[in-house]
Parts: sequence; C-alpha cells; structure tokens
Amino acid sequence: MRFHLLPMALLLTLLPGSLPGQEAPVSRPIRSIRPPGPTLRYVLYLSRHGVRSPTGKADQYTRYSVAPWPTWPVPPGYLTAHGFHLMELFGAFDRAQLASEGLLSSSGCADASRITIYADSDERTRETGKALAQGLMPGCELAMQSLPEDTNDPLFHPHPHADASSDRESTLAVAAIDGRLGGDPANLTQAYDPQLAALDHVLATCGSAAPATSQRTSLFDIPSTLSHGNGDHLADLKGPVPTAATLAENLLLEYTEGIESVGWGCVHRADVQEFMALHTASVDFTQRTSPIARAQASPLLNQIRLSLQQASTHQVLEGAIGRPSDLALFLVGHDTNQENIAGLLNLTWIIDGRRDDTPPGASLVFELWQSPSNGLDSVRLYVTAQTLDQMRSSTSLSLSTPPARVPVFIPGCSDADMSCPLNSFLRLLSDAAH
Repeated sequence: MRFHLLPMALLLTLLPGSLPGQEAPVSRPIRSIRPPGPTLRYVLYLSRHGVRSPTGKADQYTRYSVAPWPTWPVPPGYLTAHGFHLMELFGAFDRAQLASEGLLSSSGCADASRITIYADSDERTRETGKALAQGLMPGCELAMQSLPEDTNDPLFHPHPHADASSDRESTLAVAAIDGRLGGDPANLTQAYDPQLAALDHVLATCGSAAPATSQRTSLFDIPSTLSHGNGDHLADLKGPVPTAATLAENLLLEYTEGIESVGWGCVHRADVQEFMALHTASVDFTQRTSPIARAQASPLLNQIRLSLQQASTHQVLEGAIGRPSDLALFLVGHDTNQENIAGLLNLTWIIDGRRDDTPPGASLVFELWQSPSNGLDSVRLYVTAQTLDQMRSSTSLSLSTPPARVPVFIPGCSDADMSCPLNSFLRLLSDAAH
C-alpha cells in the first residue's frame, strides 16, 4: 500500500476552521493538575556560634611560628563585632527562607512568640543568639534564653568535670580512638604528612621573627600521645595533627574575620581550605568516635527528639525547650556539638568544598514536613553555612544570594528522596542516645 502526500492547499481545507466562514478554535493552555505538596511545619537549627577570636592567647601559638600571631580586638574565645554582624545576616536570611516556605510571615513581629532561641552560656554563643534574634525579627521582642555566663549547661557540655562515673567512658573512648588509629597515634601524622608539611613551612618562613623567639617548635617535633582526658574531654589525643588543627582553625578565623594579611600574608583561601583538612581529621577522631559522640551528644539528641515530637503532636512534653506552638527552635552551641551528633548518627557532607566541616555560624537544620495525602510527618536534614568568602566580605544574604546549603542523608532512616519518617527518626535518636 502506498501513501501519497496531499497538496498543502488541499490539506489546509481539511483542517478544522479552514473552511470558508468557519472560525478557528481558540487555543487554550493545558493546565496541569498537581497534587498539593508537603507542608513545612517546624524547623530546628543546631547552630555553631559565629566568628570568634582564638580561644588561647597569642603567645600560646607563637611557640610554633617564627612570627607572632595577631592580637584580636576581643578577649580569647569571644564573638567579634564582625562575627555578630554575620550572624545578623544569617538570621535575616533564615527569616526570608522560612517565609518563602510559608512557615513565617515575611515581616513584622506576629511570629515572635512562636520562635525560641536557646544558647549555651558562653559569651560567643549568647551573643550569637542575640545576633540571630536581631536578624530574624529586628525591633521585635524575640528574646534569647541561656543559663548565666560561667554556668555549665549540661545540654551542650554533659561532662564538665572528670569523675569516677566517667572512668569507664574515658577508658572506652581511648580504646575506640586507639583502634581507629591502628594502635599508634603517630599513624595520624603519617597519614597527613603533606598537609602538615605545608602548614609547618608557613609557620617556619612567614612573617617577621618575634623578638622573644629564639627557636620555634616544629609541628613534627610534637610527640604523638593518646591518654585519658580531663574535664569534658573523655580522651586526650595530642600530636602534630591535633595541634595543627587548632592553628589551621585560627587561620580560618583570620580569613573569615576579614583580617588583611592572613597567615602573615602567606595564606590564601586555597591554603585555608587545604589546612582545614587537618582540623577535620582531628575532630573526626576526637569528636565523632562512637563512645565519645554518644556520651557527649545524648542530651542534645534527646532535646531534638522531644522538640520534634512536641511540634508534631502540639502536646507539651516535659523537658522540651520551647512551646508546642513554636514554628522554629534555634539551639546555639559549638562545632563539637554538631560533630558529636554527626558521629553518632553517621552523618557526612561536603559544603563549600570541604568535607564534614562545621565553620562559624554553620547549622544542622532539621525540618519537619507533613504529607497532604496521609497527614504523616517526616524529617529532612540539611547543613547550611556561609561560604568563607561570604564571611570575609560580609556578603548580604538573600534568596538570590543564599549561603551554602546541602542535604544530608540519614543512614538507617532516609528514603530515596532524603526524607525520613518522623516515627523512624525518633526511634533512631532514642536508640542512638542509649
């Protein structure tokens, strides 16, 4: 059978509306009918404080360098004015983000009574909480809650002092780290030799020599040891990598603070990123190792569990921070808190080009979503942080210029779409904490 093409003129006469006196039908767009999506009900932020000064005095670090370290405008470990401003910017973005999701109003103070901010008692965490409040709802009565300064808060530091009750936990922590290190803490030095060599070169050659420094200590001269810890450290890992981790973070703080000559003018953004691998390695062993993570993260895990359950049921739960009617809870602590939880739940991520980093101001974000089809709640987890360059230049954040944000898969709970049924997540938290 053969088919013949009709002449175009004849074809047109056969089309609807092509006959004389017949109008062509009006073209209407096809409307797709989409089922309603899930609704964001509640968000819990576990945030690290903003940019601070180094926790030790400058002369504590000068022993490892030929040049003196810079003097900061605030006492050791305090939030800087720059760090305060960065957290205001982050708070303003959080408000815009939550408004775009329909959880909060975009302006005004109507939602202030449905947000709780609770911070650790340190100056840097309390000031971070105040900055977030000002950014979230400027001019509103959004108070930051905390224990008085110099009062240990067991939510963030459950082991403030070593005692007999922690002996077993400390022994187990040492054994767990030792097993991960292959029985010799010096193995960690060998594994990170290139990064250590690069940082040690900066310390040995950059800047003008300090007048009182006749001889510096090379990173490679620091003995590698592992022992029982003191205070809130269940185990004490010392050596080139743990020391370098502190110095690398100090350089990161210089960069994010906006100091003009980072690392005496020798350290640039790429160097900061390379050196921070030493910090990641150190906290991986000292904070993410299972017995340590469980001992230190259990109170926070319990609080996250209670807060999400309370938000889901709208029933008052004893011990939960905030109110059943709250839409958001900000817990402002430390990178160690985030690392403990990540270690215990086996969480990992890459953000701003760095693996498992928790830079100043970073948050673990737990979102509670409700399905319209069955009314069931689920949890989605993200990590969000300003990039190093956003912090250095005080970049204003908006939905078009957002901070970095990456989804996090929750092993043993998340589905293929990264959501985790709330009941499953609550069981996971309960099991992990015990």
